[in-house]
Amino acid sequence: MTTPDRGALPLPDYDQLPVGTLESRIRSLQPDELDRLLRYEEEHAGRPQVVQLLTSRKRQLDAGAEPTGGDPTAFRPEQAGHATGGAPVSPATSPQPHSPPPHGTPDQRGKPKGNRTV
Repeated sequence: MTTPDRGALPLPDYDQLPVGTLESRIRSLQPDELDRLLRYEEEHAGRPQVVQLLTSRKRQLDAGAEPTGGDPTAFRPEQAGHATGGAPVSPATSPQPHSPPPHGTPDQRGKPKGNRTV
């Protein structure tokens, strides 16, 4: 049995998908597609939680479960990290610190906590 190459996998850009999104994405896959992902995962990253997730879903399908809705192509890695809306963060929009950190700054020593005497 040979390991499928990345282009033959049922989930586009599988290697870049966050583990947290896999559970919902694999729900629409057929048993043979899960087998391809499982072989690829075992040959490459071998992440235990992903292997467990894939084998668990495969057992569900073997027991009679049907693939459910879901779009395995809905997430594109190039969209990751792009927030929608909100103000951009920059030094001009950041608030001024109102007190030094408890550990001090290079020009000011830190202050001990409580009533400790040194």
